[in-house]
Amino acid sequence: MSGAGDELGPSRILRAAGRTAVAWRNGGGVTREVAVHPPGAGWDAFDWRVSLAEVTADGPYSPLPGVRRILTVVAGAGTELTVAGASRLRADRYRPCAFPGGAATAGRLLDGPVVNLNVMLREGRARATVEMVRGSRRVVAEPGSESGTGSGADGGRSAGHGVLVMALEGRTRLSAPGEPVVTLERFDAVWLAGARAAAAELGTDGVAAVVTLSA
Repeated sequence: MSGAGDELGPSRILRAAGRTAVAWRNGGGVTREVAVHPPGAGWDAFDWRVSLAEVTADGPYSPLPGVRRILTVVAGAGTELTVAGASRLRADRYRPCAFPGGAATAGRLLDGPVVNLNVMLREGRARATVEMVRGSRRVVAEPGSESGTGSGADGGRSAGHGVLVMALEGRTRLSAPGEPVVTLERFDAVWLAGARAAAAELGTDGVAAVVTLSA
């Protein structure tokens, strides 16, 4: 967990500045992992994975058999996806698009580079919903996890149930009873889990993503 004041019950603050960029083999962009379950799991072992990808060129996506993908453009004009050689999905900003990771998929940038929020779910082992929020709302995290998850989180294995909130535009603030307010800048995130974080209040002056995950 990062510095003083970055606590919100049994949660983990995942600051954008602490993420490592991993370049794609085809040179078309970089990926920064935000959170993964189980903590530290690689490509062949995760139940779910959340990441941000900076895409700078058209090209194919890596095939991921057995994985469901939910892609949301969070910066830039958008992307046109060709899935299984025929199905075309237009991924406009802040509109989640779901498709099978095992299908041959290619992306064409509509007007320059984009940043994608990627949620990857192992079929039969994880579920998720992705919502875009403006204004304020209550966030309800499923009970069942007593430790955090994601890059840099310490502690044991998480049960994989909870809510990941990420600031996409403007500032996002989260508060829970008896806890200090947490402020998220662009692409900062917080993982909410456990009984003490069963309900938090979210307010944003821009746009925030609320990703509800279970494994």
